[in-house]
Amino acid sequence: MSATALSQFGALGVSERLVDALDRAGLKEPTPIQTQAIPAGLEGRDVLGCAQTGTGKTAAFVIPMIERLAAGPKGHPRALILAPTRELAFQIQGTVDKLGRSLGIFGTTVVGGADMHAQVRGLRQRPDIIIATPGRLLDHMWQGTILFTKLSIVVLDEADRMLDMGFAPQLNQIIEALPDDRQTLLFSATMPDNLDDLARMSLKNPVKALVAKSATVAEGVTHTVHHINNSEKTTLLLSILKETEGSVLVFTRTKHRADRIGETLEKVGCSSGVLHAGRRLPQRRAALEGFRRGRFEVLVATDIAARGLDVDNIRHVINYDLPNIPEDYVHRIGRTARMKALGSATSFVTGEDHRSLRMIEKLLGKAVPVAEGSRAPVASHAATRAPRPGYGNSNGPRGPRQGYGDGNGPRGAQSDRPGRNQPGDRPRSSAYTF
Repeated sequence: MSATALSQFGALGVSERLVDALDRAGLKEPTPIQTQAIPAGLEGRDVLGCAQTGTGKTAAFVIPMIERLAAGPKGHPRALILAPTRELAFQIQGTVDKLGRSLGIFGTTVVGGADMHAQVRGLRQRPDIIIATPGRLLDHMWQGTILFTKLSIVVLDEADRMLDMGFAPQLNQIIEALPDDRQTLLFSATMPDNLDDLARMSLKNPVKALVAKSATVAEGVTHTVHHINNSEKTTLLLSILKETEGSVLVFTRTKHRADRIGETLEKVGCSSGVLHAGRRLPQRRAALEGFRRGRFEVLVATDIAARGLDVDNIRHVINYDLPNIPEDYVHRIGRTARMKALGSATSFVTGEDHRSLRMIEKLLGKAVPVAEGSRAPVASHAATRAPRPGYGNSNGPRGPRQGYGDGNGPRGAQSDRPGRNQPGDRPRSSAYTF
């Protein structure tokens, strides 16, 4: 065992057995968010945590959870972790598996798109921890296959993203069903205004672990913008890929465009995977695992991959399309330069994107540098005309984000977003795509 790991994690109150598991997992020293959150978590205190992507938030709540569960009775689920996407849920499951095994703690994952009967069989094994997306968790709650009678620890991970995705009504129903006597840990990469209601509803006198201010770009990221016409985007993308060594993550605004770019890359002999909400769960897992293991040089994805994607050595992030929400720019480019590494990010900006770029720069508090070789920006008619009501304000190019509890997400109700249940309504039993 590493003496450094023993001294640093041990100083936070982590047991020697778990320190040994951390050492085997390659976690040698705690990150700032872990240093602040773990002691409070071990004491059973509620925690409100905020830190940049790639700073170790998952271990910040999994470590104290495993320690506390190992000291308690077995036989019933005693902890719940809620995540916005399937990919993040499976990633958390992997962390629980690695760290919990030596202490006899195990979990099971319930997400939309997977076999409901297989999930029921997993729940019958009486796991210590349930990792879930909100929609599928409600399906199980309604069918009576998940009970919260013994639940003592709850984690809301990437809480701001869950609200952005329209999960507020589902979160209302879930929180109302939880035991009052519980520990709650809420983690987020940003602290938007609509998170306040959720925090007040779910947390009691929380310890605040605030490592970095909202909308802070990781130090190791070199990010630039490339002013370009729409018709030139694919040519520039292929040119950048030829010059880049290592893994590249490409973000698009729509599922259709992600599919089209993936087909183009395959035609030119570039191995690539495609990840978006319109793909079946096995396809999504195959794309992510192929990218993580190096079988795919490029992963083309929508914002479903902007949070919780833990892939080592992503060298370059390319925003083929700028995001609709300014905060998502920080999350996207945060997929590179994780855990103090270095990385690059390039964003393609057309004349129609200038308002979005202004909102991103306002959020960051400074201009994004122009890439070498880029043409000078030319404002389009769309970028210079007077903004429509709700546009051009500090809440991003599409107006203010929906408040907590409205259930429609940033774009209103859509077929690939959660149902529009209101608190107290019967949950939909449809297959949620997130």
